[in-house]
Amino acid sequence: MSETAPIRILLVDDQPLLRMGFRLILEGEDDLGIVGEAFDGAEAIRQVRELAPDVVLMDVRMPVLDGIEATRAITKAGANARIIILTTFDLDEYAFAGLQAGASAFLLKDVAPAELISAVRVVASGDAVVAPRITRRLLETYVRGNGNGPADGGAPGQEASGGAPAGVRPARDPLLEDLTPRETEMLGAMAEGLSNAEIAHRYFLSEATVKTHVRRILTKLHLRDRVQAVVYAYETGLVVPSNPDY
Repeated sequence: MSETAPIRILLVDDQPLLRMGFRLILEGEDDLGIVGEAFDGAEAIRQVRELAPDVVLMDVRMPVLDGIEATRAITKAGANARIIILTTFDLDEYAFAGLQAGASAFLLKDVAPAELISAVRVVASGDAVVAPRITRRLLETYVRGNGNGPADGGAPGQEASGGAPAGVRPARDPLLEDLTPRETEMLGAMAEGLSNAEIAHRYFLSEATVKTHVRRILTKLHLRDRVQAVVYAYETGLVVPSNPDY
């Protein structure tokens, strides 16, 4: 996408009124454009393939194919589209499952217009919308206990991340061996929910140096963004869920 081209957005929701509302908000911005709408996950997959949007606003509860499975299929296919999951609660199993499936962010469905616009721009730029600490709390809530989601058997639409028995630490991912000791420290700090500024302060580095480390970590681990790095740290056992009392 060039610097002057508008951000191409695909709206995915089975409720026409919600799609209309999002369209009215987003099309009011010169740098944003709606390239298509889909009413279920299967249609979303087809339109991502045909329209190549930059950002997908993805509902989770839809007929035919839900938003979690659609997100998983889109990311596995190697699409460049960044996916924002739309949820009802900020710390629910759908948000957790969406992040595990490859989404770059999640937003509440009643998000304020200004926040929605900002989120689309941030995600399109390759950054993460969800604060790392919120992601960490979400993961600790649903990874704790068995590593595969909520105690009732996992988040909706979510596959087990490794199939390890309850309480068993997953095997170390060989890709972690490609990280330098400093990069491993950085990944751990990211998973703790520290911002770039906080990581820089902890390790006496400049923020520019931290950003370089983060970029290298994402490249080496084949991750899409910072949020996915936090998910990865929990899934691989690099970080163990802490006490549930926050």
